[in-house]
Amino acid sequence: MIITVEEPKHAAAIEALLDASFGPDRFAKTAYRLRDGVDSIPALNLVAIEHDEHGREVVVGTIRYWPILVGGTTQSILLGPIAVAAHLQGSGLGSKMIRMSLNKAVALGHKSVILVGDAPYYERFGFSRALTLGMEMPGPVDMSRLLGLELVEGSLAGAAGMIGKPEQADAQDIAIGETSVLGPVLGPVLATSIDMPAGDTSVPFSALFSRAAAERIWTDRVRRTDWFWRDGLQAGAA
Repeated sequence: MIITVEEPKHAAAIEALLDASFGPDRFAKTAYRLRDGVDSIPALNLVAIEHDEHGREVVVGTIRYWPILVGGTTQSILLGPIAVAAHLQGSGLGSKMIRMSLNKAVALGHKSVILVGDAPYYERFGFSRALTLGMEMPGPVDMSRLLGLELVEGSLAGAAGMIGKPEQADAQDIAIGETSVLGPVLGPVLATSIDMPAGDTSVPFSALFSRAAAERIWTDRVRRTDWFWRDGLQAGAA
């Protein structure tokens, strides 16, 4: 299996996977109002790929990110949807894709992430309801599931108001991010085989954010099977 950056050729398979995971009514969810008419962030969109007996690619996992504004002023990115094929659920693939994409978001200079999801699951990555208490969604949502993560300490301090879609210019700025803490991020990203762990016992992602900026990355110093992004390349311990 490989995890790599999404390409246009994956679009149909991703839609099929999302339909299988969330059903045809997924477009009625409030989070989709924030995605409608807005381009996702290509550098953060990942897919997990297996190969069938004929050597053809099969998309078995997807994760995407979108530019958003909180209260019309605070730039952030929205995580989701994320989906994993039924036969791989519980394998750790979802966690792997979240960690890898968050690592890349840090490297690209993004400051915070917002999502709608189950707190008991996403807390392991550092997401917290406490960071979104002053925020609103443009439609019905179980607000206990509106969670935030600061990739830069204090980036969501005081952030409040309606979460909305940015104007086109703002969306481009958000998608690009700011100066990478690791220097220029070059592309394209190389796909590398991974060894998925049976469980997820690693330290919460946010535990590293108190370190110096250059060390805000999930590396093999934390767990040998975790991978990290550096200068646009995917690398890690065997």
